Amino acid sequence: MTRRPGLTARLVMAQLLVVFVGLATLFVVASAVGPPLLRRHLRSAVGAVSPHLSRHLEHAFLAAGSISLAIGIAAFLAAAVVAAVLLTRRLSRPIHELADAADRVTAGDYTARLGPTRLGPEFETLTSAFNTMADALENTERTRPRLLGDVAHELRTPLATIEAYLEGLADGVRTLDEHTLEVLGAQTTRLHRLVEDISLVSRAEEHQLSLARSTLPAARLVDAAATAVRPGFRTRGVDLRVMVAPGTPAVDADRDRLVQVLVNLLTNALRHTPSGGTVTLAAEPAGGGAVISVADTGEGIAPEHLPHVFERFYRADPARDREHGGSGIGLTIARALVQAHGGTLTASSEGPGKGAVFRIGLPPASDGPDLQGSNVGA
Repeated sequence: MTRRPGLTARLVMAQLLVVFVGLATLFVVASAVGPPLLRRHLRSAVGAVSPHLSRHLEHAFLAAGSISLAIGIAAFLAAAVVAAVLLTRRLSRPIHELADAADRVTAGDYTARLGPTRLGPEFETLTSAFNTMADALENTERTRPRLLGDVAHELRTPLATIEAYLEGLADGVRTLDEHTLEVLGAQTTRLHRLVEDISLVSRAEEHQLSLARSTLPAARLVDAAATAVRPGFRTRGVDLRVMVAPGTPAVDADRDRLVQVLVNLLTNALRHTPSGGTVTLAAEPAGGGAVISVADTGEGIAPEHLPHVFERFYRADPARDREHGGSGIGLTIARALVQAHGGTLTASSEGPGKGAVFRIGLPPASDGPDLQGSNVGA
């Protein structure tokens, strides 16, 4: 296999090509323009000269030009080689560093990072892109063991329950009564829901989720979500308030998916709000689009947990959340669905005991009419 020339050889050849083209152009122009110009100046300065003297002067002019060109070519060649070598060394260092860092990442070392190259914005953009990729891979690798452990735990709990009941039935300790069927059905449903949730998040994050979009007034989404969860709020004794500000624009969205997101957020707020508390579901215009928020007066979120609330299976208090019945993947699903709509989902809290606010930012419908808002009490 023929070995291709390296970077230094290519730079040298490129510069030599430029030099030779320039010198050839200079030689042709000097040969064509120089002698007639010399003769004209001789006639102007000393008058008519003999043909022999004219040829002698022309030869001297061309000889001097050739010597100058030869010296120029040598200087140009030396400068081209030196510049190519220095430039190659300057470029080779960050390229080799990039290759070494890529090899480290390939080998599983996600701590590899590139320092500043000081070679211009193009290399800085490349360095920044690599470091961003490495950060994402490191974060994924850091959370992967915990994710796998949490998935295993979520599967183990219902499976252990089902296994215990089946063993009891086989040993004659338990009977196949209504209670047993209810427990087995509930645990099977839990397993099915967990598998469906994981599949939904994966499809949404891989942009493989199909959305049945239509132009929808924000009030319709808010009211549909509130209607779905209001019985649970009444049972728990939590006040649900719904407000839609005037001028809130319509949005281009999949109704079922966005209602699913709002129900998820409302259920999460209910889970962490004690009896007598308040959850407010509101919609308002913002930046040309609409913002739908779910604010509660519940437990709040500690600052150290706030950046992680949308991670899969993340729990600030695992024992308490499992006791409440949360799987730890609901907020991840909500964010993935909102992002599939081209929107954003953020969380904020002033700290434990001070409640939390989740905000959904959605772009406006391309040609949807504005909806004049209303205030709807629980």
